[in-house]
Amino acid sequence: MFDALLIGLFAYICGSIPFAWLIGKWIGGIDIRTVGSGNVGATNIGRTMGARWGICVLVLDALKGLLPVLLLPPLFTDADAPDFVHLKVIAAVAAILGHMCPVWLGFKGGKGVATALGVVLVLSPYASLGALVAFGIVFAWKRIVSIASIFAVLAFGITHFCVIGKEAFSSVYWSLSLFAIAAPLLIIWRHRSNIVRLIRGEEKAFVSGKIDPKMEAEIEQETETESEADQR
Repeated sequence: MFDALLIGLFAYICGSIPFAWLIGKWIGGIDIRTVGSGNVGATNIGRTMGARWGICVLVLDALKGLLPVLLLPPLFTDADAPDFVHLKVIAAVAAILGHMCPVWLGFKGGKGVATALGVVLVLSPYASLGALVAFGIVFAWKRIVSIASIFAVLAFGITHFCVIGKEAFSSVYWSLSLFAIAAPLLIIWRHRSNIVRLIRGEEKAFVSGKIDPKMEAEIEQETETESEADQR
């Protein structure tokens, strides 16, 4: 139990490093929370500062999910121990929550897609491949990051159960299977404002290094509405 708490704590701290905010401040001289979509993530950095910095944030956000899951559990137990997979899942969940709810930014972070990518590359490489293929196909078709991300997390969950089969809820893999259900649902929930815009036909395609003023005003208004609702 103590091992799980330590792993969760360190993974959360790692996941909570707000690379998008830091790069926006240090390189661009902006507060990424006040421009573009206001999201503290790679897509918003890519839109406001260009694809190069968007990719940089994407890689860093993925690493802060990948490294805790890869490195922390082996420090506390052997790879063949019964709880090894469960400790990896704890690290995965903590890293994603760290990105979504970083203590340094008042618990208001990004949507977790890049960090989840890093996590699943370690947890389930085959399922992560399914997610990447789905993202690539949908993004090439629509050029909309949000819808590509939603399809990617759904593909991860489906591919996981296809690959693991009857062992899905065995004593070894039950926590991983719960993660494959819960993580996509959580990430889709974080995209709820994007889903509303998709339904309205207002979600814009990705354009690197360019902010659509109309889109920015619309999203800022929606963000203020969501913040007021959260405060209630």
